[in-house]
Amino acid sequence: MTTLTGATLAAAGIDAVALKPTEVDVSRATGLDIETLAIDYEGASHVPETDTIERLASTADVRVTTPVRADGFDPLGDDSGFDALPAGAGHVLVAGHSAYLSEDEAERAVAPRLRAAVDDASDPWVGTEGIERLALAVGGTQYELLSRTTARDVRTLRTAGFEGSIAVYAPLVLSNSEDAMLDAVGD
Repeated sequence: MTTLTGATLAAAGIDAVALKPTEVDVSRATGLDIETLAIDYEGASHVPETDTIERLASTADVRVTTPVRADGFDPLGDDSGFDALPAGAGHVLVAGHSAYLSEDEAERAVAPRLRAAVDDASDPWVGTEGIERLALAVGGTQYELLSRTTARDVRTLRTAGFEGSIAVYAPLVLSNSEDAMLDAVGD
């Protein structure tokens, strides 16, 4: 088993970690000496309990991924999921991956929901995957998935005059199994 520690992360220059609740016990992240923890959304049944998020927020800046088309996080509909999150938790606002959305949720318009969610949030990060132009238009820290074109994409944003913050998400899989790596990273 691979163990990840704060010292290991700091030595690698990593200041934030994204946690996948279906793959790790997110409560154990209190032991990481890290500035920021992002909790991925892997379906409503996998959102950590409020007290777990509060404990994490006592040791780091915590951001919870909230898909604006999902019931519970839809600012134009059922937004009860936002109420269940502690006030100290920030948001990573995303369109939401179809793997974690119902058919009805996946059909909802992204633009008005993302705009409303950004307007209601304090210092949001906005996931750019699949909605790059829309994410840029609504503002907030741009949350970019690391890819072969990330350096070029960031240069293009800066050349176009974007002066805001950009956070880069680099998937990390703690396994020696090629199958586990492919499963975790997805398509």
